[in-house]
This record gives sequence, C-alpha cells and structure tokens, in this order.
Amino acid sequence: MAKIAFTAGRVSGFKCPLDKKQAFLWDATAPGLGLRATPAGKPAYVFQSVYRGKDIRITIGSPAAWSISEAQAKARELQRLIDGGKDPRDLKRDALAAQAEKQAAAAAKVEADKAAALTVGDLWPLYLATGKPKRKDAWKPRYRADLEAMAARGGETKKRGQGLTRPGPLYPLLALPLAGVNEDTLKSWFDREAESGKHQAARALMMFRGFLRWCATRPEYRSLTDRDAGKAPAILESLPPNTRRTDALDSAQIAGWWAGTEQLSNRTASVYLRALLLTGARREEMAALRWQDVDFRWRKLTIADKVEMTRTIPLTPYLAQLLATLPRVGPYVFASTGKAGRIVDARASHDQVLEHAQVKHLTFHGLRRTFTRQARKIAPAGVPAQIAGHAPSAVAEGYAILSLDELRPHAECVEAHILSLAGVQFDAQTAPDSLRVVGAA
Repeated sequence: MAKIAFTAGRVSGFKCPLDKKQAFLWDATAPGLGLRATPAGKPAYVFQSVYRGKDIRITIGSPAAWSISEAQAKARELQRLIDGGKDPRDLKRDALAAQAEKQAAAAAKVEADKAAALTVGDLWPLYLATGKPKRKDAWKPRYRADLEAMAARGGETKKRGQGLTRPGPLYPLLALPLAGVNEDTLKSWFDREAESGKHQAARALMMFRGFLRWCATRPEYRSLTDRDAGKAPAILESLPPNTRRTDALDSAQIAGWWAGTEQLSNRTASVYLRALLLTGARREEMAALRWQDVDFRWRKLTIADKVEMTRTIPLTPYLAQLLATLPRVGPYVFASTGKAGRIVDARASHDQVLEHAQVKHLTFHGLRRTFTRQARKIAPAGVPAQIAGHAPSAVAEGYAILSLDELRPHAECVEAHILSLAGVQFDAQTAPDSLRVVGAA
C-alpha cells in the first residue's frame, strides 16, 4: 500500500472513483491510519492492523470531526493496544455497551421518577372503569356510585338541605403518591376521618383496600403498591366493632306499627313501608319499582335485585290492592315530586310510625328481617329467601328455586299471616278481580 503524509488538502480532496466500491488513502506518519471513501458516502478515518494473525479494521470517524493529528493519535493508541495483546474491537464494544447501559439507566430513572410521582388520583378513574368485585363481571351501579361519592371533591350544592357538600372520606388519599401509601399514611388518614364518623371511615377503608388489591394485580403498579397497608394491626385495632344488626319487629309489635303506617298523611310513604314488610324487599329495590314492572293481570312483580339483575315474585292480593290505590303520575310506583321522581328517603315517615307504635329503633332492613322471621314460621326456608332475594349461601344454603306458580301459595300464606298479626281483615277471594290502577287509562 502506497503511503503519503496526510495534509488538509489531500484529505479534503480525496474522492472514490466512480467505478470502484471503495478507495483508501494511507498515512505515512501514523502506522495503520487510513482514509476510506465510497462513491456515495463521505470519507472516514479508519485504522487497519493485524491482531493474532488476522486483519482488523476499525472506523475512527469523519474528517469533519477528527483533525489529522487527532486521528493519528488515535491510530497510535489502537496500535499500542494490539502490541499489548488487546483487541481494540472489544474495547470499543465495551465502551458502546457501557454507553448503552448508561442511557438505559437514565431512561429507567426517568420512568422510576414518573412512577414515584403517580398518585392515587391518577389511577382512581382507571380503577372505576376497569376494576370489579370478586367473582363478578362489573360493579353494581349502586356500589359504583358509592365509590364515586367516597372520593368526591365536594363543594357542590347539596341536593337536600342548605350549603355545600363535604369532600368524600377517600378524597384526601387521591393526592398521595401510590408508592407513598403505607401503614403510617393510612393510619393517619383513618384517625382524621374517624373523628367525623368511625363507621363511614371504616367503610371507606374497605373500599380503598379493594383499590390496593386491584393495583397489586397490575404488573405496572405492583412494585409501587403496599397491598397490606390497610390490614396493619395499628389500623385494624382502630376499627369499630363489626356487630351484626338484629333489629326486627316482634310479633306483638306488628299491629302497632301497621296502625302507624295507616295514619300517615303521605299515602305513598304509607304504602311503601307496608310493601317493604309484605315482601322483605330492600328499601332501594322497592323505591325503584316502576309501573311497567307491576303485572296486575298475571299478579307478579319484577324487582331490581342486589344478587341477580332482577327477580320476579308473586304480587299477593293485599299488596296488589295497596298498589292499585296509588295514582299513576310518572314511571315510578312510589312517585315523588323531588328530582329523582320517586321516593328516596322515607325515614321521616318511618320515625312517625315508630313513635306511634312506641318502638324505639327499627331500620328499613329491620322490616326485611321481620318478613323473613315471620315467613319462616309458616313456609319452607327457601321461600322467604327467594322472595326477599337472599343469595342461597346467605340464608338457606342450596335451597331449590321454585317457579312463580309454586311460590305463589306460600307467598299468599305469608301475607295472610302478617295481616293477621297486624289485625287487618281482608278477603283475598274477592279483592283481586276489582283491582284497578288509579289514573291508568
């Protein structure tokens, strides 16, 4: 190979002939230093030598970035490595790998910083959209609404009463980084919320534990999540006792309670309360009953159900007569002039009933328990469970599901039993044929 001393003019003027794939110009000063050019590309300094009996060639860089003296110094450095028994290509690969590792570490740090800044509030909407309870396909609408209310910002005009709404119990947690949610932060949050109401704070905690479980199942959030933060002993010790409510009307109290409902000036509330006792339905299930779900001809009710989507139960004679006395002023059976268009909260009316009956305490769910207890006295265990919409495992494990025709005689016997305790004289044989919805066409 002919060699010449590199100069700026020789380097800048070196071109590759068009009839060749590449051409080289070799330096006479630095051993192994050359300039390589191709017809289409820009020239570059290269180093060529022999390592362990084999030719090697390494690209140094463009003349635009390397001066001649720098390229010559680099060529001498590479030759010294070979003379020392080292392969310059390994060093270059190591340098590139180190650079790549450094870049990867920097990128990982950026991602880690982003993850560390990820807040509960960032993930809460995603949890509402994609989360779900165990063994269920999706949230029940009412529970989903409760989740939203628990984390609400507050500051909106109250739908009932004066003033603005308060932030939900979970709202303060939305600002916390997910990685910062631990036993201490949850304990501090729970103690503050418990000052306003321990039971509400405890329910909010149970909901938030569901959120943490969901985060722990997502690979991208798992490393940031302390799944057991809400189960720490310091928090569990602060929870209010989980006492099971057992309130219900005794048999002797039913007559006084019933008389109290008949004296209510609000006819809708009066029928609503008695319908709860006669069916064992949950308060929201009965409040949401629509006229389209009341079949007077075939004597059946279709009720929105907590366990299933709906359940259909017999429309017993006396209940049918009660419903027929209500005016049809909208889609809901228990209509109201309020924003919801239906009865929402009958507690004031129920308090009047309890005062009249001299019963100190009875929840709406206590009416449901009363129905179940009375129905069990005269019907197979599965009958009250099916009418009231209990899950089979909750009340009567494995009870047989009866058809509407099979259920009807039992339902009518249960109604007659409750009416007898209430002191109501009713002839079920003559009433059904005269039923008519007030205000219906």
